[in-house]
Amino acid sequence: MHSSNNSQSKKIENVACVILAGGKGTRLFPLTKTRCKPAVSFGGRYRLIDVPISNSLNSNLQNIFVISQCFSKGLNAHIRDTYTHEEKKEDAIHLLCPESLNQEELCYKGTADAIRQNLDEILKLPIEYFLILSGDQLYNMDLSKMLEFAKKQNADLTIAALPVPEKEASRLGILKANKEFEITDFLEKPKDPDLLKSLCLTKEQRIEHHLTEVHGHCYLASMGIYVFKKEALIKLLKEDPREDFGKHIIPTQIKKGKASAFIFQGYWEDIGTVASFYEANLALTTNSSGLNLYNEVLPIYSHPINLPGARISKTKLKDSIISDGSIINAKEITHCMIGMRSHIEEGTIIRDSIVLGHSLLESANSAENANEYPFEIGKNCLIEKAIIDENCSIGNNVQLTNEKKVETYDGHGVYIRDGIIIVTSGTHLPDNFNLERAIA
Repeated sequence: MHSSNNSQSKKIENVACVILAGGKGTRLFPLTKTRCKPAVSFGGRYRLIDVPISNSLNSNLQNIFVISQCFSKGLNAHIRDTYTHEEKKEDAIHLLCPESLNQEELCYKGTADAIRQNLDEILKLPIEYFLILSGDQLYNMDLSKMLEFAKKQNADLTIAALPVPEKEASRLGILKANKEFEITDFLEKPKDPDLLKSLCLTKEQRIEHHLTEVHGHCYLASMGIYVFKKEALIKLLKEDPREDFGKHIIPTQIKKGKASAFIFQGYWEDIGTVASFYEANLALTTNSSGLNLYNEVLPIYSHPINLPGARISKTKLKDSIISDGSIINAKEITHCMIGMRSHIEEGTIIRDSIVLGHSLLESANSAENANEYPFEIGKNCLIEKAIIDENCSIGNNVQLTNEKKVETYDGHGVYIRDGIIIVTSGTHLPDNFNLERAIA
């Protein structure tokens, strides 16, 4: 078992930490309608990309590369604005995208192809290892521990592996490892019951891997976090020209051998769908299980802001997080994540919902504000199981409910995915809008 305590070791300069932040994020649509997935707001004041960057900085990694593609300008602007202070090691973060390579038409075909296309730029630094991370995963982890393990194993490839139950195994890459933590088998998203059964850990294997507290069927899932020896990765990318790590490159290396599993026990979530995004946000409101945002020794960094604390008047609050700059006059807010600069008027009830707030600095009532409507949720609204994206204007007496449990719906600025209502960024909903009537 490997802990996630921070190592106090010196700066790690011989490792290229590469965070993959490309892709269109189609399964997270419509939240990715105008931004890439790693730029989506999370936890009231963060962006998804802040999690892997913060883990990397907290792990003393000195050379961090963020490879972006779709909507890269907004993502890169956030990174520059957020990581500009000396303590956040501004010069440690390198932004790579097609524009930076003067290849505007370049389109990465997959995760491995993104690394391949940027190898020359990364190899300008004297590195010995590649640490490859995803830009849209949530976890608290000391990555230096994984690097130490990889060196001790002398492995060409090390994969971070998470114990998962059977119900989650078919949606992840599943591996098996012997008592020396050497990977002996790997399958990407196995659907066949017999194949899945063959990857299930035995009682003896759970003891070998220090997973004695895990009960029932248990599998080791790839977390999509990889450590490669530099020469091994370069050779592999040349030998296997295919585009994806999980589907292509990882199985190729495992067949060659010298691959190890670094077993991690802690919270981890891949934000692949609207449902996973919704559940990961609301998990923070009860502090039962979810990303730890309250560890000041290993902080998750966010964009520095100068906002007052939230002002809340006559509101029934339960199991919710209210972010800075918010003015809340609502009747009730239950089990909600309320983002920065959220304005919610009297009589409104919001339950089981995420309000991403407002990223714009202008006052909602400013005469200079070009927006025709104030960025707020009006009076006497009822909102249940919804995600209200940034910079939305919702009128009075608006009803956003889904009593018929519709799974998918596409409307004008209002969608339903995984049974969750989504109001897209910049949308204005007029007074008396009723989603039930719109769907009918």
